[in-house]
Amino acid sequence: MKILVLENDPKEFALIQQSLNHKSTVIQLANSEQAWPYIQSGEARFLIANWDSSDLRSTQFILRARAAKLPAPLYILLITSKNEDEDIAPSGADDTIQRPFKAQELKSRIGMAERIVSLASNLAIARDQLENQAAFDGLTGFMNRAAFVRQSTGELERARRSSLPLSLISLDIDNFKIINDTFGAEVGDEVLRVVAQSIREKSRPYDCIGRWTGDEFVILLSGVIGADAEKVTDRIIAGVRGTRIEVKNEAPLNVKISAGIASAARISLSTEVEPLIQQARQAMSRAKEAGGNQIFLMFV
Repeated sequence: MKILVLENDPKEFALIQQSLNHKSTVIQLANSEQAWPYIQSGEARFLIANWDSSDLRSTQFILRARAAKLPAPLYILLITSKNEDEDIAPSGADDTIQRPFKAQELKSRIGMAERIVSLASNLAIARDQLENQAAFDGLTGFMNRAAFVRQSTGELERARRSSLPLSLISLDIDNFKIINDTFGAEVGDEVLRVVAQSIREKSRPYDCIGRWTGDEFVILLSGVIGADAEKVTDRIIAGVRGTRIEVKNEAPLNVKISAGIASAARISLSTEVEPLIQQARQAMSRAKEAGGNQIFLMFV
């Protein structure tokens, strides 16, 4: 943990250093402007400052820090005079300690601050993990259905404003049920992972990709329509067709996939994402009815 210290008195700075966790990195600074880059970047989340001798009061630093949109909360511990005037007393700090104080008291306050900062970090990590779990499919790493609809709705709006065409692809593994029933869920999951990897490799880095349900995937292609969308889809199908999935005591599995494309040359005010997805899924069903392992394109 990096801890910023605004304290110019050598004796008090030494006392602060002795009170800190030995794993912490202490950065002594002359003024609040030197502290600001560390705080803005989230590199440091704990500030110890001498309220009387630092420039925090004159620069209204605490007010500025609390109003800023920082990447992580900043914990502020102030060291103040015992007879601090109430009219100019610090506000907005997380904790204050008055002189004279004992070394053990300062160590206790700093220890509490370090625990709070660490807890906040752990909570932020846990929140990010929960958000990712809520938005992404754990098996394939693609967006789940709800996240795909949200993301593709934004892409649709951008295409509408920019007068760009748009295509939506629905992909479904032709023989997945047979594979799953014959070899079990573990092999079925491996097939899904391999297909997802092939889709990712053959798609553009910025394409919106989701796992719709089971063995069905959806891709939104902004700025692509008709034959160009077919080329992208064919590249994905060829990639899947070229994969070999090893099964113990069995011949390698050959996976086949069908695709439907709904292409819109013009995004009107009435165009919505979910009907577009359903049209792509209908096109995919037509491809399966025609024998599978192929593409069916429709313009909408």
